[in-house]
Amino acid sequence: FFFYSSVSHRFIAKPCALGLKVQANGPQKAQPNAILEKVFTAITKHPDEKRLEGLSKQLDWDVRSIQRWFRQRRNQEKPSTLTKFCESMWRFTFYLYVFTYGVRFLKKTPWLWNTRQCWNGYPYQPLLPDLHYYYIVELSFYWSLMFSQFIDIKRKDFGIMFTHHIVTITLITFSYVTNLTRVGTLTLCLHDAADVVLEAAKMANYCKCQKLSDLLFLTFAIVFIVSRLGIYPLWILNTTLFELYEALGNFPALWVFNVLLVILQILHCFWSYLIIKAAYKAISKGKVAKDDRSDIESSSDEEETVPRSKTLHSTVTTNGTSGANGTNGYLTGGTCSEEH
Repeated sequence: FFFYSSVSHRFIAKPCALGLKVQANGPQKAQPNAILEKVFTAITKHPDEKRLEGLSKQLDWDVRSIQRWFRQRRNQEKPSTLTKFCESMWRFTFYLYVFTYGVRFLKKTPWLWNTRQCWNGYPYQPLLPDLHYYYIVELSFYWSLMFSQFIDIKRKDFGIMFTHHIVTITLITFSYVTNLTRVGTLTLCLHDAADVVLEAAKMANYCKCQKLSDLLFLTFAIVFIVSRLGIYPLWILNTTLFELYEALGNFPALWVFNVLLVILQILHCFWSYLIIKAAYKAISKGKVAKDDRSDIESSSDEEETVPRSKTLHSTVTTNGTSGANGTNGYLTGGTCSEEH
């Protein structure tokens, strides 16, 4: 997948992005300053109140200017819009391919419309070549996502996404080992449906097609909520919690499998809350609101909340090492949800 990503970026996504006039420039660069650069590279990227005061006296700068410099310096290392477009495009092509493959495969199976068929003959169910390929491709993709999280920019929901990837990889592996693959294919296909629309919305946003981006985001919100809060519990959890127990009785793998699926549902509820919140802002303001998971720090929020006096700058901590709304040191900013 890393090879596919590189090839896609260079030969497919980048030419498309340039053709759509996606900006290749990154965030505004901070002005050169040897002292601040030394602190940034050798000590901390998020100076606390005491260090900010010291730097303010040393450089004869006000605290807000120093905070702005550190924010710009952090943003300077963030990917450009072109890079983010290319990343979204290769994910979009993968999700579209694997979702289409999953639908074509499941249309031929008896358990698509009758979930009780997932347990007929278990555990002596043959592993079909198409099913094996589907599993290997999905597992490889989620492994690549988990490792790339440490290379890519850390967003505010890094911990949640890391938990999601761990649970997903464990679920795929566990269901494969215990031959619970039939219900596994239903779960995989259901989850890929919303991701296709999300990546399309992000690409439209990077191309500055605001109306299309808003429409796709609202479509994503509907698909996500219907599939994750409606179909998933009524279709997947119903068959694993009740139909599986009725067909095969109690056994240890059943409880492990269901615990992982319930954890996934809890994550669905958390993301649905964020999506509903963003969708409400989109409807009320006429456009998609700023995303809480943005990878570029905002300057407007800070400048509104930071008083002009440099001695009272401690009211804003999201540029420092704490702050409920600034996990990983990032303020709210950007548009369109970055990743479910």
